[in-house]
Amino acid sequence: MRAEQWTGVVTYHGEGPGWDPGTGRLRVVDMLAGDLLTFGADGGEAPERHHLGEVAAAWRPRSSGGVVAAVERGFALIAADGTVTRGEELWSDPAIRMNEGGCDPAGNFYCGSMAYDTRPGAGRVFRLTPGGETSVVHTGVTISNGLAWSPAGDFAYYVDTPTQSVARVTVDPVTGLFATPEPWVSVDPADGAPDGITVDDEGGVWVALWGGSAVRRYTPQGVLDTVVEVNARQVSACAFGGDDYRRLFITTSRENVPDDEDPAAGAVFVVEPGIAGRAPLPYAG
Repeated sequence: MRAEQWTGVVTYHGEGPGWDPGTGRLRVVDMLAGDLLTFGADGGEAPERHHLGEVAAAWRPRSSGGVVAAVERGFALIAADGTVTRGEELWSDPAIRMNEGGCDPAGNFYCGSMAYDTRPGAGRVFRLTPGGETSVVHTGVTISNGLAWSPAGDFAYYVDTPTQSVARVTVDPVTGLFATPEPWVSVDPADGAPDGITVDDEGGVWVALWGGSAVRRYTPQGVLDTVVEVNARQVSACAFGGDDYRRLFITTSRENVPDDEDPAAGAVFVVEPGIAGRAPLPYAG
C-alpha cells in the first residue's frame, strides 16, 4: 500500500497530525517553527499558520472549543478565536523541549519531553488535568514520542524512540502515573525508528517509522499486517481523519535533510487503508 502526497512541502519538521471534529479540518504542527497549521478540505491550498512560540510540540481538541497545545517548556490553551493563554514554564533548562503526547479517556492531556541533543534519560512525561494542574507522571525517557490509548481505555501504547519498541503501559486513572512500560512490539533499526502512533477502531496500532519511509499497522495481538509506503524518509506521525475517519494522514520531516535530497520531505501524505480510525480523545479543560 502506498500513500499519496496530499500537500506540498509545508513543514520543516511536521508532526502531530490530527482531525479537529469541531472544525472538520486537519491540523498538524510544524514543531521547530513553533506553528500550528490548519488545512482546508483540499491539501493543495496553503494552510493557516498560528504561531505558538519557539516550539509547537503537540495538540488536541478541547471539549469546550479550541485546542490545547504543548509548547517548548509547558502547555497552552488556544481559544476558538485564536487567543493563546500560556501556562507557567514547567522547567527552566533551555536544552529540554516538549515533543509528543495525547489525551486519555478522562480528558487529561499528556506530553513528553526530550533533550535537544537527545541525551539519554533527560526526558519526562507531564500531565495537564482539566482543572489546569500539572504533574510529572514518568521519568528517565530519551525521546518521548507516540502515546495513544487502547479502545477500551484500560492501557496506553507508548514510544520512547531509542528503545526501538512500542510499549504497553498502565496509567493510574487518579494520579496519571505510568507503570513500568512493557515492550509490546520491536522494530528492527534497519526498518527505521518508531515515532508517532495512532489506534484504529479495531484496536490496531499504526506506527510511523522515522528513517523508514513507512507506516506499519500491528494487530491488537502485536502482529504486523499492513505496511504503508511513504515517499519521504523521515515519517514522523499519523492520525485518522475525514468525516468518517477512514483517511490516514501522515506527516514527514525535512529536519537535517540537504536541500537537494528527499524532495517530498515536509509534505503531508494520505492513504485510505480500508479500516476506520477513531476521533481524537479531547482535552476536557
